[in-house]
Amino acid sequence: MAYRQRQGFSRRDPLARAVGIKKDCFPTIIDATAGLGRDAFILASLGCQVTLLERCPAIAVALQAGLIKANNNSDLQHTISRMQLQEVNSIEYLPNLSPENYPDVIYLDPMYPINSKSALVKQELRLVRELVGDDLDAEALFTIALQRVKKRVVVKRHRHAPTISALTPSHVIENPTIRFDVYMVTQH
Repeated sequence: MAYRQRQGFSRRDPLARAVGIKKDCFPTIIDATAGLGRDAFILASLGCQVTLLERCPAIAVALQAGLIKANNNSDLQHTISRMQLQEVNSIEYLPNLSPENYPDVIYLDPMYPINSKSALVKQELRLVRELVGDDLDAEALFTIALQRVKKRVVVKRHRHAPTISALTPSHVIENPTIRFDVYMVTQH
């Protein structure tokens, strides 16, 4: 990720556009399914404050170790300073947020259902799946997220996967393999 950061992340990237990053607009974000923290790192690199929530203890420990190691790299310290990890189940954490602490964006990247026709995913993602399993409560998390956010909920999906719920996204941002379903929220 340090190499990719040196190459530069762009506000024109689909992820950045999905969460609403603009020239002088860097939303506060809760990554409610942090996993290995790659997307959170990109968002923090672009200037956002990101709270990473991870419920799997083994993944949270690995992610914390990665954040500590990255913080020892002077080129990454500024990015890592914008990332805060909490080992917690998002379904338990989000309902306890008070309205003044709602983030601008809640980002969800639930485990995709296994597709028997697709090629094997990268080894590290296979390991995450073994530890975490399928996110059978993803729709419940999505429902809570819609109630605890100021501006939008963004759901990362495989390009051909069904939406996370029956609710139609406000808009969709796609690339050749994935898409970001964006659900704009009216003020509470």
